[in-house]
Amino acid sequence: MASFPELSERAQHLLKALVERYIGEGQPVGSRVLARDAGLSPATIRNVMADLEELGLITSPHTSAGRLPTVSGYRLFVDSLLTVKPLQQGIVDQLWLDLESRDNPRDLLETASKLLSELTHMACIISMPRREALAFQHIEFLPLSDHRVLAILVTSDQEIHNKIIHTPHSFSAAELQAAANFFNAVCGGKDMASAREHLRAELENERNRLSEQLLQAGEIAEQALLEGGRSKKPFLVRGETNLMDFVELADVDRLRGLFEAFRQKESIVGLLDRCLDSPGVKILIGEESGFRPLEPCSLVTASYSVDDRVVGVLGVIGPTRMKYERVIPLVDVTAKLVGAALNQRTLAPT
Repeated sequence: MASFPELSERAQHLLKALVERYIGEGQPVGSRVLARDAGLSPATIRNVMADLEELGLITSPHTSAGRLPTVSGYRLFVDSLLTVKPLQQGIVDQLWLDLESRDNPRDLLETASKLLSELTHMACIISMPRREALAFQHIEFLPLSDHRVLAILVTSDQEIHNKIIHTPHSFSAAELQAAANFFNAVCGGKDMASAREHLRAELENERNRLSEQLLQAGEIAEQALLEGGRSKKPFLVRGETNLMDFVELADVDRLRGLFEAFRQKESIVGLLDRCLDSPGVKILIGEESGFRPLEPCSLVTASYSVDDRVVGVLGVIGPTRMKYERVIPLVDVTAKLVGAALNQRTLAPT
C-alpha cells in the first residue's frame, strides 16, 4: 500500500466525492459542484482542493478549472476510502451456473472471460493454467523412422501434447513400451516440475541397474515433460473493443498501442506473473503497471487456485476511472468460482 500524509476528515471526504464524481461523469470536477455536494462554501472547497493538489492527489488540466484525480489520488481512494459491497447473490448464482456447466477447462475459462467482459463492459484477460502446476498423467512412446520417437504426453486437464524427439539410435517398440511403463510408475500424479525432478533422481539412483536403452529413453521423457510444461496460448483476452467506448481511451494512437499490447505476449505474461505473487485482489493503476501502453488504464486482478495451488490469474482492464467498487468484487468472486469449477474437473492431483 502506498504511503500518504495524514489527511483531515474533511479532505478525505472531498477527495472521495471528487473521485466518485469524476468516475461517474468523466469530466473535471469544479469547486462549485463539490460545494453543492458537501454543503461547504466554495472558498473552503478551493482551499482544501489546493492542499490536495499540492500533495499530488488531484490535478488541474490546462483546459479546465476543475480537478481530476492523479494516480496517487486513485491509489489513496482505492486503498483507504473505497467501500466495496458484496455482489448480489443472484449474480453469483448465475456466474456459477454458467461456469460449472462447462465441459472442459478451456471452455470454462473462455466463458469466464466472456462473462467478465460483459458484466464490466471492459476488457478481460485470463492466464491459462500454468502447466507446471498440472499433473502428469501418463506418457507413451511410438518409434518413427530416422532415429525419431513420438512422445505422447497426457496432463491432468486431459490435454495431449505431442513431441517428436531425435534420438542417438533407433528404439524398438518393446523398449519404448518398457520405458513408458517405468516413467508412468515413477512420475504418475506428480506436477510437471516435480515429475521432471523425480524422473531425473530415479534415473541417477538406478543408473547401475537400468539398461543403456532405458537411460537414453529417460532423456526423451525429460524433453517431453519439459515441452508439456509450456502453454501454447498463455492467456485469453476478451472485450478489447469495449475500451473504444471510453472517451479517454478512444484516441486512435492510444487504442492502437493498447491492442498491440495485447499481442505482445511476453509483456502481458510478465505483468500477469507479477499479479500471481499476491493473494487476493491486486490493483495496478496507471503507470503502476510499468507497461507504457497500459498507463491510461487500471488492471484489477485476482489469482485462481486448484487443489490449493495458484495456477492462473484473471483480471479486468479498463480506464483509471473505472467503477472499482463494482469491478473488484466481480473479479474476486469470478476468480474463486473459476477455481471451484476447475477443482470439480480434477485439474490437479488430489
